[in-house]
Amino acid sequence: MLGRSAKLPLERTCAVNSPDLIETARRLTESGALQPTQADLRRAVSTAYYAVFHNLAGAAADLLTSSSRSPEWHQVYRALEHGKARIACRQQAAMRAFPMEIRAFAKAFVDLQDARHQADYALVGQYSKPDVLATIDAAEDAIGQFEQVDDRHRRGFAVHVLFKRRQP
Repeated sequence: MLGRSAKLPLERTCAVNSPDLIETARRLTESGALQPTQADLRRAVSTAYYAVFHNLAGAAADLLTSSSRSPEWHQVYRALEHGKARIACRQQAAMRAFPMEIRAFAKAFVDLQDARHQADYALVGQYSKPDVLATIDAAEDAIGQFEQVDDRHRRGFAVHVLFKRRQP
């Protein structure tokens, strides 16, 4: 086990894989003999959001740096902040510049973040397997739509969510 100050060399680290997170979320809905526990269902909702978050972080790093897994790549990957990305995704005027698929991704990002906050922090409410599976499907669909958009628009969206806009 590594101590807190130990660091893996860059070539041994990797980004979180969004398809793996989607698969993990689905697997959590199937745990247990008959019915998944509320903890499993809540964790599945949270994991679905993180699939979308890490997809965006990885795309931003891939699109804004020239060397995969370089120190610069990791810096861009880690620069994505949940709250700032949410604010950027909700800026209607700025979002109109992007294709429908990116606008749908941005809406899903906000909706899934809300769902994650509910799942992780709300102490009331029961989750159903069909509702959680629909949440996972929404995350997977958002990622699929985002990945179909050309790099120019995805790069523009990455800049939008990562950097504060300043007046010229």
